[in-house]
Amino acid sequence: MGIIGWLIVGLIAGGLARLLVPGRDSMGIIGTLVLGLVGSFVGGFLADLLFDDTAIGIVGATVGSIIVLLAYRAVQGRKAV
Repeated sequence: MGIIGWLIVGLIAGGLARLLVPGRDSMGIIGTLVLGLVGSFVGGFLADLLFDDTAIGIVGATVGSIIVLLAYRAVQGRKAV
């Protein structure tokens, strides 16, 4: 998959993660794209550890993005205090 493909998957995964996790986020489209891309790597790493398979697609990228989004909110919540 080319760079454009990774960007599209990252944007879709980040958007799905933001839709599935309730709450308000202050990140824009670039933040969502980065969230999805990092989530894709996290999802691929977890799939490799658990299933010995890195080709997990949009579902794994979304799960990874949800994990990254929750971690981001936890860190962001601590700084706001």
